[in-house]
Amino acid sequence: MTPWKDKREIGNATLYLGDCLEILPTLPKVDAVITDPPYGLGLSSALFLAARSRMDKTDWDSAVFDRLDEVRAYGVIQVIWGGNFYDLPPSRGWLSWFKPDAVPTMANFELAWTNLDRPARQISHSISATNGERVAHPTQKPLRVMGWTIEQAGMPEHVLDPFMGSGTTGVAAVQLGKRFTGIEIHEPYFAIACERIENAQRQQRIFA
Repeated sequence: MTPWKDKREIGNATLYLGDCLEILPTLPKVDAVITDPPYGLGLSSALFLAARSRMDKTDWDSAVFDRLDEVRAYGVIQVIWGGNFYDLPPSRGWLSWFKPDAVPTMANFELAWTNLDRPARQISHSISATNGERVAHPTQKPLRVMGWTIEQAGMPEHVLDPFMGSGTTGVAAVQLGKRFTGIEIHEPYFAIACERIENAQRQQRIFA
């Protein structure tokens, strides 16, 4: 019996529905783990108030994921958005997303820890510029930010996101011509990710 509930092969992307801690031991290591895991913001946070009516009533982000070392070990390169919420090794290769239009009740930047021995880098990208690509996931990263993240990671050929959410990392990887493996535990978000990555693959085929 497989540890996943569903598996989709979409072009050069492989997507799994299930618990990443159960699925990862069945997979080989990849060039890079690039992900945005749950880090304890909680559904009661003001950040989620506008999205609550569209979300399933789970506490998927009510606590910090406490087995991150096991997850990031599957990539030679490791990029963890929200890494400042975790006890991770010292790094000088931090990434930052500056949000010039952030409202006063929200942080105007987010941080990603990396295991890269290189200077820190920042991207400035407005929240409002991504309104057209938003789906029902409350912590969805902008596509431009995740594409930039892959670029900053050195354009790895195979990207793994064990907390795929609505699939933005996968869409960015597809657009850059990279292999992608994604895992998502919640079925509604898995379905959204499949659709978005299929659309990205279709656009790539048309462009090609």
